[in-house]
Amino acid sequence: MRGPAEISTSLQKAVALHQQGRLPEAYALYEAILKENPQHFDAQCLFGVVESQRLNYGAAVGHFGRALMTNPNSVPAHASMGDALLALGRFTDAVASFDCALALEPSRSELLNNRGNALLKLERREEALASYERSLAIKPGAAEVLYNRGNVLRELGRPEEALDDYAASLSIKPDYAQAFYQRGAALRDLKRHAQALIAYTAALAINPDYAEALCDRGNSLLELNRHEEAIADYGRALAIRPQFAEALYNRGITLSALGRHETAAQQFVRLLQIEPDFPYARGELFYSRLHCCNWTDYADNVQRIDRDAVAGKRAATPFAFLSVSDTPSDQLQCARAYCKDRCASSASPLWTGEHYGHDALRVAYLSADFYNHATTYLTAELFELHDKSRFDTYAISLGPDRKDAMRVRLESAFSHFIDVRDRSNREVAGLLRKLEIDIAVDLKGYTQHCRPTILAYRPAPIQVNYLGYPGTMGAPFIDYILADRFVIPEGQRAFYTENVVYLPDTYQPNDSKRRIGQAIATRHEVGLPAACFVFCSFVSHYKIVPRVFDSWMSILAKVEGSVLWLLSGTEDAVRNLRRHAETRGIAAERLIFAPRMKLEDHLARHRLANLFLDTLPVNAHTTASDALWAGLPIVTCLGSSFAGRVAGSLLNALGLTELIAETLEEYQALAVNLARDVTRLAKIRVKLSRNRDTHPLFDTDRLRRHIESAYETMSQRSQRGERPVSFAVAPCDQTGRTGRP
Repeated sequence: MRGPAEISTSLQKAVALHQQGRLPEAYALYEAILKENPQHFDAQCLFGVVESQRLNYGAAVGHFGRALMTNPNSVPAHASMGDALLALGRFTDAVASFDCALALEPSRSELLNNRGNALLKLERREEALASYERSLAIKPGAAEVLYNRGNVLRELGRPEEALDDYAASLSIKPDYAQAFYQRGAALRDLKRHAQALIAYTAALAINPDYAEALCDRGNSLLELNRHEEAIADYGRALAIRPQFAEALYNRGITLSALGRHETAAQQFVRLLQIEPDFPYARGELFYSRLHCCNWTDYADNVQRIDRDAVAGKRAATPFAFLSVSDTPSDQLQCARAYCKDRCASSASPLWTGEHYGHDALRVAYLSADFYNHATTYLTAELFELHDKSRFDTYAISLGPDRKDAMRVRLESAFSHFIDVRDRSNREVAGLLRKLEIDIAVDLKGYTQHCRPTILAYRPAPIQVNYLGYPGTMGAPFIDYILADRFVIPEGQRAFYTENVVYLPDTYQPNDSKRRIGQAIATRHEVGLPAACFVFCSFVSHYKIVPRVFDSWMSILAKVEGSVLWLLSGTEDAVRNLRRHAETRGIAAERLIFAPRMKLEDHLARHRLANLFLDTLPVNAHTTASDALWAGLPIVTCLGSSFAGRVAGSLLNALGLTELIAETLEEYQALAVNLARDVTRLAKIRVKLSRNRDTHPLFDTDRLRRHIESAYETMSQRSQRGERPVSFAVAPCDQTGRTGRP
């Protein structure tokens, strides 16, 4: 056995080799020393460092642990142990190691920085912030610590302060690509997407292969509606990192936004091959395929997505899930998981119980759709009719300013119209609190371009889910949902986190000023046979699912010579629908596709059809009221959830319950019977024409009074300090109706 002098010489040689980067040779010498003298403190520490450099962090922890058994007061050993534990993801143990080192040497700024990193991984953000601040108090000009403090400030929802730290870090280290990248992220948090682009581009100028910066620059380009450039950036990121899951997901979402659903689906397929449980990817694949009427593995996907959502997994976004399951309890589970993941309640609510006592209730409607959009076609007259002596109405516009006719109309309809598209969620919430809004009404829910996080800050005493999303948001910060007893039966209230406010007739508003074009084309002009029975369904293609399509083909088979008139869509969707028809024994030419056109002309062409066929599990919504307004009867099948009961609600409010079927078998039989019984169908059309002017569905002013009554009841309860509860609005007295357009 060698003596101490020989071991010391061997150790010096190992250290020299180590410093030269000759790790295998240094490794062999350290190993030999420890075999002879396992308690050798320096050899254990240095061997631990080598193992860390070789990324063998578990072995490194063992060496540092044995070293500390020999010398428990070694600051470097505790510090190195903490670093190795941090790399292993053992964050709690890492904090403990850093604390041991700091107890021995409190002024080590790098230890405080690393401790902050471990705490941040544990989501103990306030403690991490304190650790970084202690580090900066010792060494104010540490670029890395400034950068890290910026990161924790971002996570704490303080992006403005984070920007200051990134700027300070970059002033010390101008080539700090990560700081430019995180600066871009903070600017995105603040909705300053043009500035974010500059920051990401600066990061890429330093490191052209910075895949994360390319991906996030793509996200900002997407927010700026520069879709093609966004797709290019995602492609560049994937060229650098072919298995970059986030870039694949974002590229799929962008392609879907452009209507390239088949190509989007390909991205999601590839993503799921790489990462089978990537959040929401399976639901997005399913939803993209539905838009193409591509029903590959339809039943298996429905079963898997539903099972995963019920288990609390991030299987699908709530809106996509509406097409998966019409079980209200499953929809609740999906919405709760999504809310917890994407828009959890703020720990510091902006409204803390104050009572404003305004002369007029301040009601803010939040939407990204204040332009020519389906939701706005329904709500425009409601906004115009609000009693301005009792209600001070605010439009909080989250979406584009398209300068179209509807935008101009809406800007006059509200007491106040505020464009907040370039403000962060926190800024918009702060604005609502500053304005002392009494009731905030979210018209988006979980639909495209929604921003539920605004209301997660609790800026208003009363927060309401209405119209845009047909289901529960599963959000503890939403107090009420406006509905009717048809879309949410009493027995289903348990599946809503909101308290249900029952409006007397129907929940859906309508615009009695909607103009129907006067110049009605002939069937020949729109490509329809002159003398046949025309079924139509002008719904978005994602609502057409196999069991509904099977029913339609069965109906066509039983009504000789009939055709089905659908909206045109992508080439993929049209091709797939024709193929599906042929595989069910129906000639492809019996499916006729109508091009998109102006609303008034679209309404007019409904009169060329004989009967509208509804869909499940998601009904026609605005599309259904369009048909009824134009005088076209609808046959619907009653679903189990809100989204599948909308058409039934509309028909009920029109006094046409005979058009509501309980099962798909009844639905088929009813459609066939009406197609064969010309007299019966004619009587229904006459009844629809008469009831349109006498029943509640298109009585916008009646609905307006019911909604205002609901708002007043909500407010009175709030003013008395009472918790929100479900309640029913009493029907108002019938009044005169406006005439047809």
